[in-house]
Amino acid sequence: MGWFSTVFPRGMRRRWWLFRPIDALVALWPARTPRRGLLVVRMDGIGDMVIARAALEHYPAAFGIGRDEITLLGCHSWRGLAAEVFPGIRVVTIDEHAFEKKWLYRLKIALWVRRQGFEIAVCDMFMRKTLTADTLVWASRAPTRIVAQPFITERTRAEYGWYLARATRVIDTGPYPTHEGLRHFTFLDALTGRRHPPEVPRIPWRERMPAVAADGGAPYVVMNFGSNEPGRRWPFDSFLAVARHCLESGLRVVFVGAGQEAFAKPRIAALNHPGAIDTIGTLSLPDLIDVMKHAACVVTNDTGPGHLALGVGVPTVLLAGGGHFGSFVPYPDPIRPAGAAFLSVEMECYHCLWRCPKRTSADEAFPCVAAIPTDMVWQAIRERVATV
Repeated sequence: MGWFSTVFPRGMRRRWWLFRPIDALVALWPARTPRRGLLVVRMDGIGDMVIARAALEHYPAAFGIGRDEITLLGCHSWRGLAAEVFPGIRVVTIDEHAFEKKWLYRLKIALWVRRQGFEIAVCDMFMRKTLTADTLVWASRAPTRIVAQPFITERTRAEYGWYLARATRVIDTGPYPTHEGLRHFTFLDALTGRRHPPEVPRIPWRERMPAVAADGGAPYVVMNFGSNEPGRRWPFDSFLAVARHCLESGLRVVFVGAGQEAFAKPRIAALNHPGAIDTIGTLSLPDLIDVMKHAACVVTNDTGPGHLALGVGVPTVLLAGGGHFGSFVPYPDPIRPAGAAFLSVEMECYHCLWRCPKRTSADEAFPCVAAIPTDMVWQAIRERVATV
């Protein structure tokens, strides 16, 4: 790549050019700190973090450094879990959405990364954004910058090409839709030159008995019916139908969710059953994990808390759509947790990357999600709860 195409590349989006002065300023900024340590860039959500953790645990040995020499640059969505999940590792989180959009915030974060003086920067994400993950690796100006070959479309080809040309090594972790949990270990294999069998995603978590588990009541099933993406929400009517089966069988049902799920509160109250427990808007993320960890089963949409339930080893029924089926869910057999069920109804339009042409409204569930039968979900719960 010549100097002209480096300075004035073709095919870049408008936002790339808007942020170009920041990139230039950061690149020219003097960094007098001695080079040291490893930067791991993980600009992704809670579920992706859970899947990635097992491979990251091998990084101290892979790079010959201590855990305290690793800086994990992640997202605010899981910063409240960092101390428990990544003990001994320096975790710094940012608002990745602000980094993509706000000029001054982007400058502040990029300069901070530059001034740390990292010796090595890595990013093993396949599904990632150039204006976040790749920019942060480049901003580090680490002498060694190792990244995974990403998922590239025609729209992103030029930008990825520009950043990949500036990596010192690009590792191909396999074709789409290879599961992320396998990709992370393929990346690790390439780093070390030896085979590491893929591991089941697990997160260490505290032993704290939540009130709902300590009150001596019947076993309970957690219903995690929310999602930041409306399309991935199995219809709430379906959750209620399954909840009724649970209640009639002597199980309690704990409904969990953030404030945006408050719409469900009147309908939960209408169940008029002492075993229907509404915790919507009352649990912090750590408290939610405590509640799920002690559940007889968790029924969940494909969202962060679902992966957390899998990560702490609770029997989990996860309802999966087909947008990028196989990339994140279902977990393949080599890394599938015991007691996990991934339910889906295959359609000819799978792998649409969530650009669904079949919805009439952005608030509707994707048809592939809505099509999962309630009987299938109830059967999966019965197979996992010994008392039913």
